[in-house]
Amino acid sequence: MFDHQKYIQFTPVGLKDRNWPNRLITKAPYWCSVDLRDGNQALVNPMNVDQKTKMFELLVKLGFKEIEIGFPSASKPDFDFTRKLIDERLIPDDITVQVLTQARKDLIDRTYDSLKGVKRAIVHLYNSTSNVQREQVFRISEGGILDIAKKGAKWVREASMKFPHTEWIFQYSPESFTGTDLDHAVAVCDSVVSEWKPETGRKVIINLPATVEMSTPNVFADQVEYFCKNLAQRDKITISLHTHNDRGCAVAAAELGILAGADRIEGTLLGNGERTGNMDIVTMAMNLYSQGIDPCLDLSDIVKIIEVVEDCTGIAIAPRHPWAGELVYTAFSGSHQDAIRKSMQYHKDNNQKIWNVAYLPIDPRDINRRYEAVVRINSQSGKGGVALVLERDFGIELPKWMHVRLAEIIQNAVEETGQEISPSSIYMLFEKHFIRVNEEWRLTDYNLKHSDKQVEAEFVINGIAMKCCGAGPLEALIEGLNRIFGYHTEITQFDQHAISSGSDAKAQACIELAVNGQMHCAVAIADDTLVAAIQSILTAFSRISPIKHRGVA
Repeated sequence: MFDHQKYIQFTPVGLKDRNWPNRLITKAPYWCSVDLRDGNQALVNPMNVDQKTKMFELLVKLGFKEIEIGFPSASKPDFDFTRKLIDERLIPDDITVQVLTQARKDLIDRTYDSLKGVKRAIVHLYNSTSNVQREQVFRISEGGILDIAKKGAKWVREASMKFPHTEWIFQYSPESFTGTDLDHAVAVCDSVVSEWKPETGRKVIINLPATVEMSTPNVFADQVEYFCKNLAQRDKITISLHTHNDRGCAVAAAELGILAGADRIEGTLLGNGERTGNMDIVTMAMNLYSQGIDPCLDLSDIVKIIEVVEDCTGIAIAPRHPWAGELVYTAFSGSHQDAIRKSMQYHKDNNQKIWNVAYLPIDPRDINRRYEAVVRINSQSGKGGVALVLERDFGIELPKWMHVRLAEIIQNAVEETGQEISPSSIYMLFEKHFIRVNEEWRLTDYNLKHSDKQVEAEFVINGIAMKCCGAGPLEALIEGLNRIFGYHTEITQFDQHAISSGSDAKAQACIELAVNGQMHCAVAIADDTLVAAIQSILTAFSRISPIKHRGVA
């Protein structure tokens, strides 16, 4: 049954003196990847040791300094992987590994056993504090929840003393923080912090998980700001966030949470995780990058990142995934294509240093995407996109007045199939309708004789000479064609430019003729500028039906 009356609206915090709406993010948070723990446990087929090693190596390469590698007390594969990293010395000196444990003494001891010999590690303790878990699952009082957390913190501290050569960092998560009464969450965390004594120099992290996303991101930001304002030793503690994506707002919640006072973000590459996933670190980091903020992660090869993530998780990345999807920098809409083309040309012409291109929030080349993917042509495409494909892939630059003519031909072709059309097919249609000419209309030679304000011309077309005169060579040719065929022909548009340089330079001529009021376009390419111009007229004129070639000696 689809019955909305089973649900009630989330109660807001009622924070009256909130500061986060007036703040800006000016630097990247501390990042912690949980791909190898939270992301791994969410897989139908968890990663094997080789896959986890491959993912770990990628995370190191990208620049993560904190990586949660597993839940070694709960899983033998996670225990074995932790030992592999330590025993084979695969953890670089500047990387801190993190492991998760519940607030049970036997599991905490097992966790420390997995970390023997590690240089530095974060022991991440958690227990659920949410109202629904406390009341319906554990059926204990708030005092009982606080007691579980305090005992767990004590066991974590005492067990660490057996390994004095390791630098230990303690982290606590009140699981399902978003569903916990805020004052109770503060009290539980204060109790844990007092056990760990950060005032003595101990590094302590309090991680606030939106284990289930329950509200709009602004309400989550209020929760974070309230918590930060009321925690007893806030100045000595790193506040971390771990948002989930049940409402599709994990990134937004994390960003607003940073504005609300948090310092650190846990998440996964491309958002893999339980249910709808974890906070997507690639998306948030690229959001910062697009605002001119160094994300402190190297995401320059998004193609490689996707390759590793898909191989290790067995989950394909959606083609519309923010920043990373294969269609993200592809414009099908005709108006978008035209705007992209003009905007990119403006950047080129004006030597723009700051990127500000229509419909492209970043330069795709920054993350190893290519401009070749920016424009593809289907029935929704327009004249600008078609022209850009010819220019981009074949070096054919057409004047704007030809764009509509070409687009009409391409539009008709794709509407017949209903499918996307390839660049090579676009070129074939362009060549067929604008360049190709029967041999009987091909210029083979010409002779010009200049006299007072007039040119006497002889054009040899497929071996047959035509004599005519006019103000210039092109006018002479038009005069001759009109005289011979009895039409009224005039040049309405003309464009000519070089398409190469050096000894193999060629010229391209584009022309539009009005023949008895009907428009005909053609393009000709030749070694000589005048030959290209003459041939373009002949090619356009040959399009008239049912015209037949006539020679005049």
